[in-house]
Amino acid sequence: MIFIKHRLIWAVLLLVIALVVTLGLSLSQGAVPLSFDELWQAILHRGDRIQQTIIWDLRLPRIIAALIVGAALGMSGALLQGMLRNSLADPFILGISAGAGLVVIVLVVLQVFAAAIPLAAWLGAIFTSVLVIFLGRRGSGIAVERLILGGVAVSSLFGAVQSTLLLLAEDGQIQIALNWLVGSLNGRGWREITTAGPYILVALLAGCLLARSVNVLALGDDMAVGLGVSLTRSRLLIGGVATLLAAGAVSIGGLIGFVGLVVPHGVRLIVGTDHRFVLPLSALAGAWLLTFADLLSRLGAIELPVGSVTALLGSPLFIWLLYRRSAGY
Repeated sequence: MIFIKHRLIWAVLLLVIALVVTLGLSLSQGAVPLSFDELWQAILHRGDRIQQTIIWDLRLPRIIAALIVGAALGMSGALLQGMLRNSLADPFILGISAGAGLVVIVLVVLQVFAAAIPLAAWLGAIFTSVLVIFLGRRGSGIAVERLILGGVAVSSLFGAVQSTLLLLAEDGQIQIALNWLVGSLNGRGWREITTAGPYILVALLAGCLLARSVNVLALGDDMAVGLGVSLTRSRLLIGGVATLLAAGAVSIGGLIGFVGLVVPHGVRLIVGTDHRFVLPLSALAGAWLLTFADLLSRLGAIELPVGSVTALLGSPLFIWLLYRRSAGY
């Protein structure tokens, strides 16, 4: 127990240090690099007005968006993996992100109700969750394999619908829609943060409070029922919070993959399987990973979509995690 606490303290300390360093670099680096003195002056609303605009209107809201979206995806993946007792579960693979993304694409292409994108994304994610759970039912329970296969099928179907909508869209709307499909934080401002941020923060707090329920479900259905836990109510609560987190992330950053899949794996390798630690650390690690990926996306001559960077980072990392598990480390 003492060893686990030491590992937990070191994990939190390292993540906080990495996050602080990444935040500093994200604020100072970009198309217009800023020195420490220029950065500090701009933060205090002093000095060059252009530098103040760069910090307060461009970089700071984008970084906050990365923190919120990364935390939401990290905790959403941890909740789904714990609830389903399957390390492949995440909002992207189960089709939840695709359902939320489809609704967003419809609103963008049709140019209607742009202010309702966060709520519409949540409704799309809920509909997809219900559909995938229905496809995953076997008798009185849920078969994990059927659930994952149902998520893959639904994602493919929604992807086909999205492609059709893009073919019918105007040229100006196609670029906006593609930013959502590949996942991008470019142009995200205070409006997106104030619209979706509050209910993401509430869902993050609710997810931490569900740690005990996730731990009980991880013991197996029979053990959970023996302990007096309602499987249906617990799964609805956990799935609802995970869906809310995924929908909020999509409404801000689009379809960003691998964060919800890789981050919980790495956290469990460090602190074990107790979700009292896994859930908050997954949120913290997800926030750092997406902020770091966004920093990398802005360092080149041409800005890359952050979703492409997370895929480039996440794919080899996930392969390495699978190798460690198969090798018995």
